[in-house]
Amino acid sequence: MYNYPLYIARRLSLSAGGKRNAPAVSVAVAAVALSVAVMLLSISIVLGFKQEIRDKVIGLNSHLSLYATPTTQDEDNILTLIPSLEEELNSLPFITGYSLQAAIPAILKTNSDFKGVYLKGISGEDAKKFIEKNLDEGKIVDFHDPDNKLKIVISRIAATQLGLGVGDKIDTYFISDDVRVRRLEIIGIYNSHFEQYDDVIVFGSLSLVQQLGGIGENQGTSLQLSTDNFDNIQDYTIRVQNHLNKALADGRIFRFYRVDNAYNQGINFFSWLSLLDTNVAVVLVLMMIVGCVTLVSGMLIIIIEKKRFIGIMKAMGAPTSKIRSIFIWLAIRIALWGMLVGNTLAIAFLYLQREAHLVPLDAESYYIDFVPVIISWHSILLLNAGVLIVTYLVLILPSRFVAGISPASTIKAE
Repeated sequence: MYNYPLYIARRLSLSAGGKRNAPAVSVAVAAVALSVAVMLLSISIVLGFKQEIRDKVIGLNSHLSLYATPTTQDEDNILTLIPSLEEELNSLPFITGYSLQAAIPAILKTNSDFKGVYLKGISGEDAKKFIEKNLDEGKIVDFHDPDNKLKIVISRIAATQLGLGVGDKIDTYFISDDVRVRRLEIIGIYNSHFEQYDDVIVFGSLSLVQQLGGIGENQGTSLQLSTDNFDNIQDYTIRVQNHLNKALADGRIFRFYRVDNAYNQGINFFSWLSLLDTNVAVVLVLMMIVGCVTLVSGMLIIIIEKKRFIGIMKAMGAPTSKIRSIFIWLAIRIALWGMLVGNTLAIAFLYLQREAHLVPLDAESYYIDFVPVIISWHSILLLNAGVLIVTYLVLILPSRFVAGISPASTIKAE
């Protein structure tokens, strides 16, 4: 049988005294299981953090933001969604949608307190979904409906500072050319845990902001663009900017537009996430070292315990390379058991955490009140494949210890 090392390794006992697994084997299985579980959890948690933070930054800013930039004293910064601009945006295949957005400064005033905010009028479905996902109380309504024109969603910070709740009405002052007052009804309270945003943003009807700002139905302070892939956001920013600049030069549009993206607008958050990548790399290396060292130790102990078996195999004419292969396969067998246990425990915990949010976090420090996780089967398969490859390579060197065992001495000793 050509591949007899694998055949023997599959059937060779790992017991000590014939009754149970040797302690070294149990320790090796536990160490591999712990290492794999920690590595899987680290990757899943970092992926979860990246997804959650990215979604929050996008929800507050959108993939790309288009601004009308004044180039003369006669121009203002109001963006008008004219047919020619729509035509240029529709010609870009990676732009999946766009919607007007407008914001106006306002003052929320109660009998005893007041707070300065920006009322952001929303019109796209992405903004609505973001508010729904981060809603603490109340509900989100269709702000396109004229009946909901005087309804707003405020942040948990504003609600706490002003002592407001869902269903309350608040006098809101808007100051532009003159002072205008509207009594707005609070229908929801959101909490994105991004304090710098939550402290100043109130969501409401775009038509109300347009009316108060004295602008038309097809006008706003920015145009929010969605793309087909956030990972290409920097490239898309350049491509949109170049496309609009060329359209301006060719006379297809008549204003200069500036393009920004969510990555630039939330650079502090993404820089923080990049530090997590470094931490995960350190964890992966440390856990790999722990697992490999324990496996090597277990392999050496098994070789010592199987000295008689090695002697008999050599006496029967088995090459040292084949005997080494037996013990490498034996150690891989132990590693596979540990990987099975580690994967099972880690994936079970990830499912529970994803559904029940068992482990909380301090939202003031981490921008989210629970440990987010993503179960990425692609990452799980790559990690397990990597562990197997590294395990095999690491075990080659200690398996050379078999060459120093003499058949005569081992059989004589027995």
